[in-house]
Amino acid sequence: MDCHTHTQFSVDSEADINECVRRAAELELAAYAITDHCECNAWYGREHYSEAEQQVRESFDYASDFERSVSAVTAMKEKYAGKLNLICGVELGQILHDTDAAKTVNADNRVDFIIGSVHQVLGEQDFYFIDYEKLTMDEIYDLLERYFREVYDLSRTDLFDVVGHITYCLRYMKQRHGICADISRFDDMIGETFRNLAQNGKGIEINTSGLRQGFGDCFPDLKYVKLFRDLGGEIITIGSDSHTVEDIAANAADGAELARAAGFRRLAYFRKRKPYFTDIV
Repeated sequence: MDCHTHTQFSVDSEADINECVRRAAELELAAYAITDHCECNAWYGREHYSEAEQQVRESFDYASDFERSVSAVTAMKEKYAGKLNLICGVELGQILHDTDAAKTVNADNRVDFIIGSVHQVLGEQDFYFIDYEKLTMDEIYDLLERYFREVYDLSRTDLFDVVGHITYCLRYMKQRHGICADISRFDDMIGETFRNLAQNGKGIEINTSGLRQGFGDCFPDLKYVKLFRDLGGEIITIGSDSHTVEDIAANAADGAELARAAGFRRLAYFRKRKPYFTDIV
């Protein structure tokens, strides 16, 4: 299965939705979710935001992107009924920066599945755009602490189904600059985050993109997937985070094996915001 993918309706993807769905059907995926980007902190057009806010955002008007994606996927669901378990999802970024926007998405009954992601912390650029070579290690650890604090605060809300790519904050500092930060200092906070998720019936995803993009592991890795399981977590999804047709379901088997190694015996996907499970085989 693949529960985290992007199409032409994401600002950073040109993948034709028709080709994406056709490819998923060819692969005979047990579940295929299209989860185009919707950043809550850029829900409105550029003119809505202050100059300072504009400085840390690259794109705007995600409300329009959201509507285009959800409308297209809803139509595709009808076309492929009985042929593909197609899930209408959204990757909802920075939920805490504009909870009204997040509530609008959550209230849309066309949406089956919401990934809650933190791509940037308040007042900072997306981790993708940060020049880590200009930061001291103390500044990097301060940034990481703010990230894990925001994920913790997110875990106390009911505005998503699973938290996406936990440890995303490490991706670019390692891939581009070879900076390997030790996040074990945040393990207590991460543990409390996982307890909240487990108690609230929420999950995490195993994001396999790091395996093909030079990071060398999933987001999160085995240590943290196992910690989630040990703290009562039951809901785990697999996502390639594909932005091209070719990457759909990439390393899905590796993600499933990681889940098994952590103690999970089944994977989840969502329909109408409710989890359904399939055994890991």
